[in-house]
Amino acid sequence: MNQLDRAFELGKLYCDRGEFSPAVEHLQEASKGYFAEKNFSQYLKCLNLLLRIFAEREQFEEINSTKEKLQDLVLKEGFELNSKTYYTLAVCASYKGQLETAMDYLQKALAIGLASDNKEDICHAIFGLAMVYSHPATARHSDALKEIYNLQVFFQVYQMPDLQASSLFLNADILKQMKKYDEAIEVLWKAYDIVKETRNVVMSNYLMGGLADAYFEIGDKDMARTYITLAQKSVDAENHRRLGRMVKALAEKIGGETQTNFDLIFDEPNHSVIEKKLGRIDFKNQFILLDLLRLFVQNQGHIYSKEFLVENVWKQPYDPAIHDNKIYVTIKRLRKLIEPDYEKPKYIFRAKNGYYMNKAARVHFEH
Repeated sequence: MNQLDRAFELGKLYCDRGEFSPAVEHLQEASKGYFAEKNFSQYLKCLNLLLRIFAEREQFEEINSTKEKLQDLVLKEGFELNSKTYYTLAVCASYKGQLETAMDYLQKALAIGLASDNKEDICHAIFGLAMVYSHPATARHSDALKEIYNLQVFFQVYQMPDLQASSLFLNADILKQMKKYDEAIEVLWKAYDIVKETRNVVMSNYLMGGLADAYFEIGDKDMARTYITLAQKSVDAENHRRLGRMVKALAEKIGGETQTNFDLIFDEPNHSVIEKKLGRIDFKNQFILLDLLRLFVQNQGHIYSKEFLVENVWKQPYDPAIHDNKIYVTIKRLRKLIEPDYEKPKYIFRAKNGYYMNKAARVHFEH
């Protein structure tokens, strides 16, 4: 293997791993060398990968510059673009919302693939068609699902795991648009089983985002937060701008901030609390403790007198002889439930005239 081929293989490897900066460096090195040698077949492979990276990074000026290189290749060198290049150009166009242009590219990609009977090229073109049909601006769900079904037939014979995972992700996205969230989750897990084998980091993060979105839509906010947090931890938003933008939007949709951004989440609908270190704490059938904590959380930093607590939580007239010890014991029980270190409380503090929730604690009330 010569130096240019090594640079290309390294670039492809980094691209598949989602490490786009070193991928671009190696691919640009290889592309310059291949062009100088007039090895246009390999040169085209480099440009295809670079276009994929620029699309994920939303570097549209770089995409336009690469398209100019492709035009020069056709006009000045008389080299015909292949099916994969038209497919990649279609992906770039669809990311910019240029759906008619994308469709034109895909028709060319499919025609070339069919003429050469190249199954991989045919499958990529079909996937591209499904992607355009499923775009919210067109929402041709039935057409998109037909194309995905056609792909499944190919996948029974030909092994294309990355494309298969992508098609399942797209299938799930269509199901979500159709509000079939349970089916979408099932499909996403099928895709994840494939990605575990291929170790495609970028697709894995797309799947985490897809799962977060689907779980949120069926009302499972805990699972939604879990998967959006996983995606946030893995995504380099600057390097993967499109993916990072998607994850950020989902995080805002799910609740603005994810579970790990808070020390304590009061989950009102489920009568529970999620503590950052302790996890979920169930308060079912512990109504006094729940009411007491709710009061503290809703008015963080406000000092509540013992008299106020008795009258508003226990609904009784305050009697020091009866209630002082009861308050002390109840606060102690509450601390044992929610404090990671009971000896060093970080949430419920005692003041001269009562108790309060530490104002510095990052607390969220989930309605």
